[in-house]
Amino acid sequence: MANGPTDSSERFPRVVRSVQQLRSDVACARAAGRRVGLVPTMGALHEGHLSLVQAARDECDMTIVSIFVNPTQFGPHEDFDRYPRTMERDLPLLRRVGADLVFAPDRQTIYPEGFSTYVDPPAVGQPWEGQCRPGHFRGVATVVLKLFNLAGADVAYFGRKDYQQARVIQCMVEDLAVPIAVRVCPTVRESDGLALSSRNRYLDADQRERALALWKSLLLARQLVQGGERQAESINGRMQQRLIELGVDRIDYAALVDPVTLQPVARVQQRTVALVAAFVGQTRLIDNLEIEPCSS
Repeated sequence: MANGPTDSSERFPRVVRSVQQLRSDVACARAAGRRVGLVPTMGALHEGHLSLVQAARDECDMTIVSIFVNPTQFGPHEDFDRYPRTMERDLPLLRRVGADLVFAPDRQTIYPEGFSTYVDPPAVGQPWEGQCRPGHFRGVATVVLKLFNLAGADVAYFGRKDYQQARVIQCMVEDLAVPIAVRVCPTVRESDGLALSSRNRYLDADQRERALALWKSLLLARQLVQGGERQAESINGRMQQRLIELGVDRIDYAALVDPVTLQPVARVQQRTVALVAAFVGQTRLIDNLEIEPCSS
């Protein structure tokens, strides 16, 4: 699709901070018949985010990237205050992949004085992250729905690494008949398998090595299933054992779940998703892997 100026290296993306300007720019794009893509982020961008921007560029005529560290999705003892805010570094990266517009609102713009309306997450948000981080998906669903309403995009792009988050957003869009398509793009990994995450920058060299335990536990689950093991309880236990052996400091969960409902499965009889969340030092990391049993 046509994407406006072809030499994106000559410009930074346009940065807007007001709702009025965002809507004005989108209205102009729509008047010109352009398809609008939205990539919601909290900044601290890495190649995973940039792959979403590239996907939007491939499918849409105008690509908007939002950068907003959303306070309502952080718990009281989580890392909101120290979450990396790297706008000066993020903008050249977005220029490189050709983003057209960056929406970077302040807290008052998203949550003005007296704000009191929140979105309860759908059922897929209740287990796993929903239990470990109470209120997290309430904050995610609320801010994402607001961004959808503000940007008025045709398509929104999310990463598969946050598998449960993507399912929450898909279900919210379906349940509330939000007129936007949700694209979930593949997880981007480093050469050794570590899933890219803005929180990886918290890890020192030793922790970075131990963080590979998450990916290795997922690979073990896939190996066991493809080797004929079908009892999820046994596989979950082996995943947790591998996480401990490889040095994680705490496990929140390691489980095989239904890819649609995210409910735990007892036996692996069809496509299944392995989910894992664990702490390395003080850093909480998540990952997942789709597992397809070999046909007998």
